[in-house]
Amino acid sequence: MPWREVPVRAWFATLALGVFGLVTLGMELQHLLRLAPCPLCIFQRLLYLVIGLLALGGTLWPGGRLLWSGLIALLAAGGVAVAGYQTWMQAFPHLATECGYSDPNLIERLVDWLGMQWPGLFLATGFCTSREWEFLGLSMANWSVLVFAGIVGYAALLALCRHRA
Repeated sequence: MPWREVPVRAWFATLALGVFGLVTLGMELQHLLRLAPCPLCIFQRLLYLVIGLLALGGTLWPGGRLLWSGLIALLAAGGVAVAGYQTWMQAFPHLATECGYSDPNLIERLVDWLGMQWPGLFLATGFCTSREWEFLGLSMANWSVLVFAGIVGYAALLALCRHRA
């Protein structure tokens, strides 16, 4: 099949460019529409950035394809869980303990620390139940579930299919 002729480096590079482009798009939307990202939004952004860095690792060292793919799939599965939880919070705000109203959990503490280090990228100022932006009836958290699930599938294909080195 022709897609098997594409070098594995190209597949990893495509993933890296895709997730970095997604983070850039999210930052632009945040700036242009004056959106206030919540701690879970920022944590998802962090997961996308780490996935992009792992994909760059796969681009530079494609011999570790299984390791890179496995780590990417694991992080993306975590992203599905976080974005899915935020989706639930947005669907049932009356049942959700709003992030920021109780003792901060590990994710919130990490996001707070990152926000102090690099506020332009990681400062969380919004509420997790807020649906400030929607496209085709889906919130950013809903879209993030789909994108993370797509990344899990992409990583599985990278791990299972034999590509040219």
